Amino acid sequence: MRRRASFPLHLPTDDPEPMTRIFDEDLAGGFATRAIHAGQRPDPVSGAIMTPLYLTSTYVQESIGVNKGYEYARGKNPTRQALERNVAVLEGGTHGFAFGSGMGCLDSIMKLFRAGDHIVCAENVYGGTFRLFDRILRHMGLSFTYVDTSEPQRVEEAMTSTTRALLVETPTNPLMRLTDLRAMSDIAKRHQALLIVDNTFATPIYQRPLEMGADIVWHSTTKYINGHSDMIGGLAVVLEDDLADRLQFILNAAGAVPGPFDAWLALRGTKTLPLRMKQHDLNGRAIADFLVGRLGAERVIYPGLPSHPHHELAKRQMSAFGGMMTLDLGSLDNARSFLEKVRVFSLAESLGGVESLTNHPYTMTHGSVPAEVKDAMGLTDGMVRLSCGIEDAEDLIEDLEQALVGI
Repeated sequence: MRRRASFPLHLPTDDPEPMTRIFDEDLAGGFATRAIHAGQRPDPVSGAIMTPLYLTSTYVQESIGVNKGYEYARGKNPTRQALERNVAVLEGGTHGFAFGSGMGCLDSIMKLFRAGDHIVCAENVYGGTFRLFDRILRHMGLSFTYVDTSEPQRVEEAMTSTTRALLVETPTNPLMRLTDLRAMSDIAKRHQALLIVDNTFATPIYQRPLEMGADIVWHSTTKYINGHSDMIGGLAVVLEDDLADRLQFILNAAGAVPGPFDAWLALRGTKTLPLRMKQHDLNGRAIADFLVGRLGAERVIYPGLPSHPHHELAKRQMSAFGGMMTLDLGSLDNARSFLEKVRVFSLAESLGGVESLTNHPYTMTHGSVPAEVKDAMGLTDGMVRLSCGIEDAEDLIEDLEQALVGI
């Protein structure tokens, strides 16, 4: 039986709107089958195989308190629900909650807590996560301790009597460090805290945090879930009904929800997620091998390489390694030269799309993180991050080879 958090989550559960739960028939089949069919049914009116776009703000009710499960679209929308159910099934959860962005999702999760609560957070998280915590939430009474979560003892030492959550990202952005999720679950249990996992990089295709003891798994659906760089969104998945009640209340009360078209775009994306992730992984492995030969193993950070310090954990915890990696090119001048010369790769924010992207984390994803914090975690201005898309690997390697001339 799943444990329930023994501390109060400080929120009422009087939301009149019914919760949406994943039913057993949605859990059958392999990943590719579930990605295409889970949480969806042909439209009962027309038989349309694709979930329709429900472009409505409100729903007609038969009488006072008598409706079809929908009252106002901020609370529930059928297109959004199809996406929520679909991703929840892929993650092995029972409830999904879609939000207007990944940061809107995380901000809503953090509304489970109140002033005086303490959060232990991985030191190497997405810069936007650090910015939300450091520039906004700590001024509202939450406190944060940042630790290297690849070392469980450091996490254990950071836990206090007021710790209410342990938040990790694995693999991390952009240093590609891994965290042992089972070890984190054990620590969180001992301290009666929630384990919250950002699974954006690995996706449910390659990593299933709920099966390793996580309480909440969340994604920037902008990235791999959608996979086509044409929408912004976030999504959280849980197993426990009690936690789901509270997240549903927050979703409706705070209203950081996506529009139905963004939900529809992400749902279109999940249908090809297993296929895309397979190609991202194949390209990632081929490119990492090439870069090791060109730059040396010590300058290529990719969990699929035996030289990666967490390679054995990656093999145990993930079913494949994906297409994300970071290169240490030694200096800002080298990084700038490389980023200005790539042609198939594009210099841009974001990741996880079908097209290959590159990024300068020091000034882009972590631009708002203080220099001393970046220095402490080992992030330098000579590093570039690659999001290997699904183009032909030979073309990507040729592009990298010409961009690295002189470096």
